[in-house]
Amino acid sequence: MEKIYIGADHGGFKLKEYMKLWLGELGYEIEDFGAHTLVFGDDYPDYASLVATQVANDISEGKKSVGILFCRSGGGMVIFANKVKEIRAVSVFDEKSAVLAKKKNDANVISISADWTTENQAQKIILAFLEANFSGEERHIRRINKIKEFENAPLGEGGREQ
Repeated sequence: MEKIYIGADHGGFKLKEYMKLWLGELGYEIEDFGAHTLVFGDDYPDYASLVATQVANDISEGKKSVGILFCRSGGGMVIFANKVKEIRAVSVFDEKSAVLAKKKNDANVISISADWTTENQAQKIILAFLEANFSGEERHIRRINKIKEFENAPLGEGGREQ
């Protein structure tokens, strides 16, 4: 079973706390990177960076893990997480988007909007993501490899060299 790293700012704190308890009751190994207390005005990059970096470190060590992030919209967390090399983060909003994130993009981090997602919906989304598998289809591997090539390319004028 994959280890799950979770994180949330003030906007996702309540949903994260609920999901942490629920996932623990299901027997998943969880590590919470914060926020550990509700602090209005804290910054989502602080938590997205910790979760995404730990997932990336696990990848480099050959370990399997995933990250689940919570914020008000789900968007800010994804923007930051995707800055970390090896991370493929997707903002998911229902079970189908969670399954496709894993099946087609081999996503290793998801973000859930606490403003638009109930606890029950979040449970379904998370289980769908955790139970889904990457398809391994050639076209999806090819696309992921293009992302990796871009990540590894040196910076040139006006962006990365191609």
